[in-house]
Parts: sequence; structure tokens; C-alpha cells
Amino acid sequence: MPEWAAFVGLTGFLLTALLGLARLSQGAVRSDGGVSSTVDGVSMADRDPTIPRFETQRAAAQRQQMRDTLAPSDVSTGALLANVAFTQGLFGVLLVAGAFYFEIPASAFGITSDALSTGLPAMAIGIGAGVGFWVGNEGAAALADGFGVTFDESLRELLAPDSAGGWVVLLGGVLPVIAVVEELLFRAAAIGVPVAGLNAPAWAMAIVASVAFALGHGAQGRVGIVVTGTLGLALAGLFIATNSLLAVVVAHYLVNALELIVHEGLGVDRFWA
Repeated sequence: MPEWAAFVGLTGFLLTALLGLARLSQGAVRSDGGVSSTVDGVSMADRDPTIPRFETQRAAAQRQQMRDTLAPSDVSTGALLANVAFTQGLFGVLLVAGAFYFEIPASAFGITSDALSTGLPAMAIGIGAGVGFWVGNEGAAALADGFGVTFDESLRELLAPDSAGGWVVLLGGVLPVIAVVEELLFRAAAIGVPVAGLNAPAWAMAIVASVAFALGHGAQGRVGIVVTGTLGLALAGLFIATNSLLAVVVAHYLVNALELIVHEGLGVDRFWA
């Protein structure tokens, strides 16, 4: 018998853990490192309320050493890709193991024998939605540029490989893992399971999941959080409409792949600039 509440609790725990890791890793991909002033030769925090202004010089020096260790220039693309794949894969394994342990049916995750769920129609819908969502992301970024609001692209630049083999690993390994795990967690587990097992309102869960999805991409800056949250809500709507994990995985993969290929692979600054 499915233990719906227990699995929803596990999903909440994994979401919290993933958001915590995302928060901790933001310093590794911020282009400014979060430091802009010095006191007695020791860099101090700028606009970061979580760091006390009365910290000792020794504590400040230790904090700065940690920041330097995680400086973007010291993070290789290969190491970042390996870390992303391992972390995402670990969360995916834990989630799938929990689904088996708590006997959650595959249908709750959007996996059924219906062609709209796992067949070619689902694939086609995912492709169309993915291209459309990517165009929407580009439009949002261009609009932000028009208002003089910067879109933090440091994470995208770090992920971009500098060799053909690196692109194969990125497009054929890392990005599929990201798409599968994030859709399994943020859409299937966070929306599909509570709706199927606990009769939770679908759109309420979609909003909660989309906020969590946005916060998990804090490394992309404030504009990136808004754009990602909007994308998350669109993916949630696609999942609710199709009850297809495959469709949202394909759409998510295409959004990430097109962004990296067009901007980092082809060197196009803005698609219609």
C-alpha cells in the first residue's frame, strides 16, 4: 500500500537539502565573489546581511580564504560538470529509492502506458514546448537588458566546455541527468504525487514547486531567479496538462541545451540582438 505522506515528507527533505546545497555553492559561480571592500587589508562582505559587521580579522581572513578557494577562476569546467552530475544523480537515486520503498505507483510520476505520457506524442509536445520556453527565456533576458538589468551568465560560462569531447559529455550526459532529476523532483514528486495520493490542489503545488525551483537557481542572479521561476511554472503547467514526465524532461533538456549551444557554442550574445 502506498505511503503517500511519507514520500511527500521525503520529497520535502530532498528539496530542502538541494536548496541548501545550491545556496552554499552560489559563491563558487558569482562573478564578483561577493566582496567589494577591505578593512585592514582583509576583504569584507558587501551587501550580505548574513555576515556580521563585527567579525574579527581572523574570522574575516578565514572567510576570504574559503571564498578564494571557491573562486570562479579556480573551478574547472570538468570539475563543475562532474560535481553537478554526481550531486543531481545522488538526489535522483534517493528519490527513486524512496518511491520504491514507499510503493508509490509510476502513474503518480507521470509515467503511464498512454501515448501522451510516454509515447511519441509526449516527445513531440516536449520538443515544441522546449523550443517555445527557450524563446520565452530569450525574450525575458532581452527585456531585462532593455531595462539595464543584468542577467548573471557566469554559471552558463563555467558549464561551457572548451573541446568537442566536453560538449559530448555535457549534451549527452550532464544535461540529461539534470533534466531527468529536476523534473522528477520539482514536477513529478512535488506535484504529481501529492495530487495523486493526497488530493492536493494541483496549481497550489505547482506554485510551491516553482518557487523552490527558482530559489534553487539563485546562482543566476535576481533576474535569473524570476526567469527560472516562470519557466518552472510553465513546466508545471505542461506536466499537469499532459501527466507526462517525458514531456517535461524533453522540454527542460532543450531549454538548457539550446541556451548553451547558441550562446556558448555559437557565440551568439543574444538570439535576436
